[in-house]
Amino acid sequence: MSVKCRCFSYSRVGLAVFSVLSSMAVAADEAQTTAAIDNKIERITVSGRTFNDYKVGVASGAMRGDIDLMDTPQSVAVIPDFVTDEQLATNLSEVLVNDSSVTGGSEKWNRQVFNIRGFELSSGSGFLINGQQQWSHYVQPIETLQQVEVLKGPSSMLYGQSGPGGLINMVTKKPTYDSLFELGFDTDEHGSTRFQLDAGGSLNEAQTIRYRSVLVKQDTEYWREYQDSSNQERDRWLGYLNLEFDITDDLLLSLKYDHTQDKTGIDRGGWLNSDGDLIGGKEIIWDMPWAFTDNTISNLGAELTYHISSDWKVKAGYNDQQFNRQRLDSSPSLVRGSEDPFADGYTISAFDRYDDWQHKTGFIDFTSQVETFGLEHQLLIGANMLEYYYGVQRDSGQRGQLVMPGQPVAKPDLDYHRASLSENDYKHYGFYLQDLITINDTWQLLAGVRYDEQKKDGEGQNNYAVSPKVGVIYSPAENGSIYFNYSKSFVPQGSVNNDLDVNDGMNLDPEYGEQYEVGTKWELFDASLLLTGAIFDIKVSNVTVTEDLNVINAAGDQTITTQSGEQHHRGFEVGAQGQVSEKWFVTSSMMYLDAEYVRPANDSLNGKTPVDAPEWSANIWTRYEMTENLAFNFGAVYVGERFANTSNDITKEAYVRFDLGAAYNMDVMGTDVNLRLNVQNLFDTDYLAGGTNTDVTVGEGRNFGLALQAKF
Repeated sequence: MSVKCRCFSYSRVGLAVFSVLSSMAVAADEAQTTAAIDNKIERITVSGRTFNDYKVGVASGAMRGDIDLMDTPQSVAVIPDFVTDEQLATNLSEVLVNDSSVTGGSEKWNRQVFNIRGFELSSGSGFLINGQQQWSHYVQPIETLQQVEVLKGPSSMLYGQSGPGGLINMVTKKPTYDSLFELGFDTDEHGSTRFQLDAGGSLNEAQTIRYRSVLVKQDTEYWREYQDSSNQERDRWLGYLNLEFDITDDLLLSLKYDHTQDKTGIDRGGWLNSDGDLIGGKEIIWDMPWAFTDNTISNLGAELTYHISSDWKVKAGYNDQQFNRQRLDSSPSLVRGSEDPFADGYTISAFDRYDDWQHKTGFIDFTSQVETFGLEHQLLIGANMLEYYYGVQRDSGQRGQLVMPGQPVAKPDLDYHRASLSENDYKHYGFYLQDLITINDTWQLLAGVRYDEQKKDGEGQNNYAVSPKVGVIYSPAENGSIYFNYSKSFVPQGSVNNDLDVNDGMNLDPEYGEQYEVGTKWELFDASLLLTGAIFDIKVSNVTVTEDLNVINAAGDQTITTQSGEQHHRGFEVGAQGQVSEKWFVTSSMMYLDAEYVRPANDSLNGKTPVDAPEWSANIWTRYEMTENLAFNFGAVYVGERFANTSNDITKEAYVRFDLGAAYNMDVMGTDVNLRLNVQNLFDTDYLAGGTNTDVTVGEGRNFGLALQAKF
């Protein structure tokens, strides 16, 4: 279930939220904790406790291994599935709201765009599944995830293609030794439903063969309406199976398969006028009712882990992702020079297209923990590869057809099968070496380097890069550390793929970035509460920018994509995650960001701020346990004022969204049953979320979600 909200329009609220976050550390010092807590990896469940912990001690994607966050010289946020289950999240956007360094972009075409530290994540290189790149041009399923890791800053040293802002690593649920069987159902006030089954256990008495399976059926009724008074709908099926085989005591084979079928009507989003006001009201959808996207995605993967000795381990993996999409689109847009579609009408440019993406990834990692000359080394030597293929067929109808609001046009006679197939592909290889050296109890040093090579047919299409990373960790106390890191990013750009762009088909050069980061991490109350802070400075050269044309040319182009200059983002973050007192749990964060384009003095973008890069953002989600069976939740999300276009003359106001929740556990005939009620956007605030002035996501008003879960 998702809940969206409205909020105040002045940035002082960001400081108010920050004061709440800051006060938590003080309150934590005075709190009495009676629960037993174990080491940094995870908290022991207290006998009789009904609820899990908010804090996770390891992010496997940050260092390509199970290295403690305190030994990771990088800012990382880990969002466990228990928190997002409490929030009744149904998609990745509702998960990532728990980290203020991530801001949402456009959600048109049934996909979600995200920015980390103000840099947009690429669909091809910004997302990982268990450390392998995932083509993410669709709404990622979250029911299969154990946790989501936000790896902040460049990670090219480990992953090659990686944006300067960071990566999203999604860690899937693992098979269980003991039997697990959970049934879940949730609904909302619009009549949406989602049924879930999560099962696991051992398939033989020796427990050497284990499984985990997830099934989901979701039917969503959205609150916005097409102009024939029908609502946008979504129909989604998801199946997931993970098998583990203990071939020997030292050899583990894991096989994973998931399949998603996801069809939904298209809602491009809202239009803003030159004053930043929504055109036509918040409920109207400008797309035609017959427009839809139909996605079919499957992933088939395998991982093999072998313990060569007590000091050395090798892990190899492969994943084959097939993603096929049909999109019948009406592609609505305002009449050039008009901001009143009710008087002047608006245009549609219908087309039917079929996209075929194929992502094949593989890796091999050798890891070791050895000691030489009195120094402890956590060594990583590895290589990974990516084979990318893309094919598209497109049948276009009349471009710029004038229509009037409230008078939907008939579905056009279009069929992508009539169109010729356009194809492109590339191969990417990388080799990396990383060493985390423990000098003594106080000092650690991280050093790593990677070589990348991307090959693509065509002159000038091969790209090479060397990406170093250096980090230093100083631990003034057993429960605290201060770190520094320097890292670089490398993002191949491919070519412009937009037939409404002046430079459609133009080959683009890679973007290169570098970051300096200084941060600190502290664990309080026997490691049950983690406090973090970081200051960062990121520069990216050869920046790719797409701008709207002021005057449409003879070919009817609407945008122009170019590369030049730099993008410079600076800021700081703070966060808190874990147990504050015996009954109070919290996860929260805040970010300040100063982002700008650095271009030639006569360039119109020089000094401008990128779209959806707020100066202040913050969030908090808490749980207070009234009894062992009853808990209440409170949450707030603040997003500061943002620009809706690159010229910075249209702004979206700041907002705060408040959410409430309550959960009650009960025993029904020996079955553990959890009942949850959430209210999102408690004060029914009007607000605009991510997206530009031509595709802004309109925030939903107050709404209710109800969920029931049974554990057998």
